[in-house]
Amino acid sequence: MVKKLAVIVVGGLVLTGCSNLSHREQRTLSGGAIGAAGGAAVGALTGGSAVMGGVIGGAAGAAVGALTSNNGKHR
Repeated sequence: MVKKLAVIVVGGLVLTGCSNLSHREQRTLSGGAIGAAGGAAVGALTGGSAVMGGVIGGAAGAAVGALTSNNGKHR
């Protein structure tokens, strides 16, 4: 019960901190999330460590998201 409450509180705090991000920060965050999910899936499916795959994929995705440009597109 305490773990569930802690996850909810931390999740809420993380989500509220994402409201005023720049375009680069948004790409970094989404790239990291997509990379972590993909890395965890690949790690689990190949018999390796899903945690290590998620860490490596998240780092790679965040780096790619931060280094890519938005090609002059602005909201």
